[in-house]
Amino acid sequence: MKKIFFCLIFPLAIVAQAVAQPAMTKTARGAQYAILKPGNGEKIKIGDVITFQMTQKTDKDSVLGSTYQMGQPAMAQVQPSKNVGDLMDVFSILSVNDSVLIKVPTDSIFAGHDDRRPPFFPKGSFINFLVKIQKTQSLESAMAERNAKMEKERAEKAAMATQLKAAEAATMAKYIADKKLNPQTTPSGLKYVITQASAGKKPKAGDTLLVNYAGRTPDGKLFDSSIAEVAQAAGLQQPGRNYEPFKFVVGNGEVIPGWDEGFLLLNEGSKATLIIPSALGYGERGAGEDIKPYSPLLFDVELIKVIPGKPKPVVKAAPKGKRPVAKKAAAKRTAAKKKVTKQ
Repeated sequence: MKKIFFCLIFPLAIVAQAVAQPAMTKTARGAQYAILKPGNGEKIKIGDVITFQMTQKTDKDSVLGSTYQMGQPAMAQVQPSKNVGDLMDVFSILSVNDSVLIKVPTDSIFAGHDDRRPPFFPKGSFINFLVKIQKTQSLESAMAERNAKMEKERAEKAAMATQLKAAEAATMAKYIADKKLNPQTTPSGLKYVITQASAGKKPKAGDTLLVNYAGRTPDGKLFDSSIAEVAQAAGLQQPGRNYEPFKFVVGNGEVIPGWDEGFLLLNEGSKATLIIPSALGYGERGAGEDIKPYSPLLFDVELIKVIPGKPKPVVKAAPKGKRPVAKKAAAKRTAAKKKVTKQ
């Protein structure tokens, strides 16, 4: 469907209406128009930004789209016409509140691109637009209005985020109180409780870990688990899931930040409950249906095995005042020196 709009400069759509064929006037570029109901409002000028509702139809009154269906009117800046499909020849002669029928010949639109012509636009047919002009304003006024709207939306979003963050803090506090937990808290806000201590080795960033886990939302809903029995008991369906310890490189950004930080606090063989704030989880976006925006996450985890990562090569700093010399270059100079000495 999108291919037929390549020559138009804005979204095309509007409510279907059956109208009697009025007397049409032709523009210089070949479009035809008829004002169905004059609005007698402010005259549109070149450079103005217009707001309008529009319906796009075939000659057989089949509706192709509608700004009403889209839920908001279209906007366009009126400029000198560049092609018959931009409708500018007609817009520039209208006034606010005018209702107009505009017929654009498909032969002009698909000239040189007849292979793109859909069957519902045969040769000799028209794309029909029913347009209702709602408002005209200067470009400066339109920009100021748009900026004010964006600022309002930003302020509303920030206020909503503040409310959700406050609700998140209350949710975490309630969970801790209900479970009678006494968690430790890191500077990032991660809270954790060691439920089974271990003297096993502690992982370092870059190590590969094998872990078992069960992840829940604050209301207790299980959304993921590596343990078959846990998933089955909660009725969690994970088609195709292989229930086995999860493997990842810790501190490498392969998992949410709360995991990268939390597992570095554990020892091999230990178990813990991680209470992860949304800032260390999925943040303002959430994830899927179960993890809402600004939702804290609760994980019961077990660090089964730590596989040491490959140590990074240590590069020794050159002594002060001396430049590092490549071995190859030094060897060449030594060979040259020996050659001169022999001579």
